[in-house]
Amino acid sequence: MKLADAFSMIVPAEREVGFRAYDGSTAGPQDSDVVLDVRTPRAVEYLAGSPNQIGLARAYVNGDLEIVGDAYTALSRLYPLPLDHLTWGDKLALARTFAPYAFKRPAPPALERRQRGRRHSKRRDADAIHHHYDVSNRFYSYVLGPSMAYTCAVYPTADASLETAQEEKFDLVCRKLGLQPGMRLLDVGCGWGGLVLHAVKNYGVNAIGVTLSQQQALWGQQAIDDAGLGSSAQIRFSDYRDVPESGFDAVSSIGLTEHIGRANYPSYFSFLYGKLRAEGRMLNHTITRPSDEWKSHFRGSFITRYVFPDGELSGPAQVMTAMNSAGFEIRHEENLREHYALTLKAWCENLEANWDAAVAEGGLPVARVWRLYMAASRLGFDIDQIQLHQMLGGKLGPGGSSGMPLRPGFDRAPTFV
Repeated sequence: MKLADAFSMIVPAEREVGFRAYDGSTAGPQDSDVVLDVRTPRAVEYLAGSPNQIGLARAYVNGDLEIVGDAYTALSRLYPLPLDHLTWGDKLALARTFAPYAFKRPAPPALERRQRGRRHSKRRDADAIHHHYDVSNRFYSYVLGPSMAYTCAVYPTADASLETAQEEKFDLVCRKLGLQPGMRLLDVGCGWGGLVLHAVKNYGVNAIGVTLSQQQALWGQQAIDDAGLGSSAQIRFSDYRDVPESGFDAVSSIGLTEHIGRANYPSYFSFLYGKLRAEGRMLNHTITRPSDEWKSHFRGSFITRYVFPDGELSGPAQVMTAMNSAGFEIRHEENLREHYALTLKAWCENLEANWDAAVAEGGLPVARVWRLYMAASRLGFDIDQIQLHQMLGGKLGPGGSSGMPLRPGFDRAPTFV
């Protein structure tokens, strides 16, 4: 059986995906805007040996499989792909064709990651963060743009620019936290310090940001110094667990819970609760699965092996339950799933616009990982396989006092600005 015959058997013609292979066979419309090009036998060995996302990722990262055209468009046409149209005869023919490839097991790409040591120890967490976030500040700038914000933006309108949407995200977090001049903010997992800068410049707070990425810390502190805000803000290269200060008016956790591990939710939220003063607020911004019934992590997934080592996702109810159990009163919650799809669309466009520079900076395999990862993530948010939730918790004061107005009005600008 030719490879194109197998493709035609698996992928219905109405998906409008072209196919061609090194054996000279073709299928589907060759003038399609997306074509899968199987360039080497090793691609088939990867796919047959791991007939899931890992096999596809290995073949693509190594360049044995090419997606001609837009990666998101290709993935959206190919997924989900039910196989209930295959007869037993079809399945037997496919098994006979691919069995010889499945046993060859070529070595995975060098970028594939397998973590060592105790899960979520400080050393292993630092190693995981280094793997993902210390690619290169310049590489990230090609993808993220001037804001250097690597979390879901909030789009005031569907046609807003990425920079406008990232500023709106920072400001929404500040509004939800009720920041006022003179307050103290702790931002754990602060990235390149975008929220710290926004809060200090626009709300007059004093802020500490912490990150396990040394490159992020250096970049963020330099940005603070360049803005003349060194007396009011600092970015530390540190584990959040090593922050000695307490009594903060507000704590923000933007995109860090995904790295914590669900087994550590209780200690994590208890730690953040202990950093707040009475009537202080904590804003948790995190990617979740739609349901707690989903597996919390996939140790053999593409995302875990190539992008976020040790990353774990759970349902929003489990995150909020952990916050509540740690003492936080849940005051507000919203799902920004569509906003993350728009954010990823903009990041994908940035990568394509800066492709040659990104490859020169990070290397072709890294750029290919990012192209595939961001396209797949965008699709995941679009079809509700993953979500983005902001959860606001408060630390009650004496007699149950919350310090919250009766109607907060988070969508309105603060009165002091």
